Amino acid sequence: MKRLLIFVAVIAVLGLTAAKLLTNKENTEAKIYQPDPNLKVGVRTAVAELRNMSQENKFLGSFSPNRKIEIRPQAGGEIVKLPIEEGQHISAGQLLAKLDDDQLRFQVEALQVTLEGHQNDLRRFEVLVKGDAVPAVNIERTKLSIRSTQAQIKQLNKQIANTTILAPFSGIVTSKMVEKGSVVAIGTAMAEITDIASLKLVVNVPEKAINQFRMGQTISVQTEVYPDSKFQGKVTMISAEGDEAHNYPVEITVPNTANNPLKAGMYGSIANLNEIKGQSLAVPRQAIMGSAKEPQLYVVENGKAVLKSVSIGLSTNEFYEITKGLKAGDQVVTSGQINLQNGTLISAQ
Repeated sequence: MKRLLIFVAVIAVLGLTAAKLLTNKENTEAKIYQPDPNLKVGVRTAVAELRNMSQENKFLGSFSPNRKIEIRPQAGGEIVKLPIEEGQHISAGQLLAKLDDDQLRFQVEALQVTLEGHQNDLRRFEVLVKGDAVPAVNIERTKLSIRSTQAQIKQLNKQIANTTILAPFSGIVTSKMVEKGSVVAIGTAMAEITDIASLKLVVNVPEKAINQFRMGQTISVQTEVYPDSKFQGKVTMISAEGDEAHNYPVEITVPNTANNPLKAGMYGSIANLNEIKGQSLAVPRQAIMGSAKEPQLYVVENGKAVLKSVSIGLSTNEFYEITKGLKAGDQVVTSGQINLQNGTLISAQ
């Protein structure tokens, strides 16, 4: 009898425990959110359609002079003429400076006298040799002396010519480092000339856009100084080597104008229209999910969001080209994808 009572008591306890667990489960399930399968999720959509896949890329750079050079003499001496001032416009071949050349000219005069004496000796020796009065070797020695003296005169004349410093090209005197009366040595910096008849706009172009440029290409250039004016430039250099960030310097040469004069150091920009393709099927960038290798998007079909894998091609700032997985007219979800699953009922806004 005692065993029977114990058995009944255990059965009763197990029954109460099971009933309690069942009640707890029902209460817990009641508290858990159960999505309403008939509830529609609000999303934003767009239509996949054919678009002209073009993109305008803007690149900013600064102007540098066409040419700039420091004037350094190939002779030394006192500056006796210096007819230039900073900011002055000069022409090619114009006198920049004249160094004292008196000592060099005196040496030339002395050598001219020596040369004349050698030439007189040569004439006398030629007569004497014919009469066997002197050996023929005297003629050879005199000829060598004449050639040596002529070479010295040429060297001095070259040094005299180097005392006259002329402008190698037209430009602006942007710096003057010496004054009249200064004594300079060979190679001393005297002035700086800058040629801004044309300027070079150098811009850094990313690797993905460098193939948009070609040598000789005409490009429209804009500046902050003259925002309503456009300058026409030509691509004169495309770097064969990029930097660590994979940017490639591109140089555009722009002729300067009198009406809107440009200066070195000013900012300029180019807007290069990249015609990627003609008409291509495209969707807004916001529609694409996943990675670039496995892109996906939601397509609206019969009021539901259907997850599809697609293949993307080229892109602009706003759109992706779709090469596979969609057709023109398909409605795609562009906002609200985080609340969606494959087959979710949606309400397009």
